[in-house]
Amino acid sequence: MVLVRYADDFVVGFQHRDDAEQFLADLRDRFAQFGLGLHPDKTRLIEFGRFAAADRARRGDGKPETFGFLGFTHACVKTRNGRFRVGRVTEKKRMRVKRRSVRAEMRRRMHLLIREQGAWLRSVFTGHLNYYGVPGNSEAIGTFRYQLVRDWWRVLRRRSQRSSLSWTRMSRIVAQWLPPPRIKHPWPSVRFDARTQDRSPVR
Repeated sequence: MVLVRYADDFVVGFQHRDDAEQFLADLRDRFAQFGLGLHPDKTRLIEFGRFAAADRARRGDGKPETFGFLGFTHACVKTRNGRFRVGRVTEKKRMRVKRRSVRAEMRRRMHLLIREQGAWLRSVFTGHLNYYGVPGNSEAIGTFRYQLVRDWWRVLRRRSQRSSLSWTRMSRIVAQWLPPPRIKHPWPSVRFDARTQDRSPVR
């Protein structure tokens, strides 16, 4: 069994479906003893892992299901050489909610100096990168940055009816204040390769 937990959210992995079904039944019974229950929209049993795609294809089923956890959509994907890996991309719902909140704050700060707006947006995007900048998520963080830039450009152009802020000039402003989209986290194989002082692996 593999358990990944953060606060009251967790994912549990099993090799055999029977074990997973028994665990889920026992968990429901255990929660019920304390008057608690599992969230019906967040609790489900899915087939996932390195053999899921082949097993489902053999049965004539579709692609393995995805699941959301901690703001990421997790999916079964393959590397360029055909090996399995867990793909993680920003959840679309999280992206939409974040963009709406940032856009509303941009309008509130519309008449501040550009350097003040830029410093604030840089902190917003840096925080986004620090969390969502995981391997395999380059396209999503690049899309988020592009949307920030477009929204900022529209807000700046609305500051005056005679605004003539061209996209060329906007590109120079963006280059000054917004960092490029970069992956900030290492691959799990590197992150979990912990060593002691004598270079022996941590077990």
